[in-house]
Amino acid sequence: MPQGDPAGHQAVRLVVLISGGGTTLVNLCRRIAAGSLKAQIPLVISSRPDAGGIERARQHGLEVAVCHRKEFSSTSSHSEAIFQLCRSHQADLVICGGFLSLLEVPEDFRNRVLNIHPSLIPAFCGKGFYGHHVHEAAIQRGVQFSGCTIHFVDNEYDHGPIILQRVVPVLPDDTPDALAQRVFEAECEAYPEAIELVANHRVQIIGRRTMILPKRSVSSHR
Repeated sequence: MPQGDPAGHQAVRLVVLISGGGTTLVNLCRRIAAGSLKAQIPLVISSRPDAGGIERARQHGLEVAVCHRKEFSSTSSHSEAIFQLCRSHQADLVICGGFLSLLEVPEDFRNRVLNIHPSLIPAFCGKGFYGHHVHEAAIQRGVQFSGCTIHFVDNEYDHGPIILQRVVPVLPDDTPDALAQRVFEAECEAYPEAIELVANHRVQIIGRRTMILPKRSVSSHR
């Protein structure tokens, strides 16, 4: 993690992992450009060579590497290749943005890998629950609220300690597309907030739970 001043002015280095269109990546790029997220993205890694997010990353001037899951014999070898790239690009945090491959997180990246899921975990999560599958399941179940969850990544799908969640209503006439848009709007606010909380050492993990620590004040004494 960056060892900046207590106000957190040093930019955190994010390696972003994608598998699809890269909408989360684009949101982070826009936040960085606007100055509302103090970060830089030295590398984007895609698990698929045909992911739409690759072109979007290049349009933002970002370096892209492809680690195609099908070219690796195991989750372990795929994960090791990814994290070796993260090390070589001096990542402070690894950000999963629609990344669909299971990761095995090495010890040196423990509690430094974040994921966002488009539901309120533990509802509608785990293997097979991604993208529109999540929103379709929420509507079919008849829930009145859904949302998004940002959590630390461990070695299971959608399982690590939860950093924060945001709730959105599920309306009576919702379609999966309409609900997806509402959830994504919440994601656009929540993910940058979670990144800054972790980057500024404000998330304390206690067992399976997390505590958000207050901001440290900048002392006038040197």
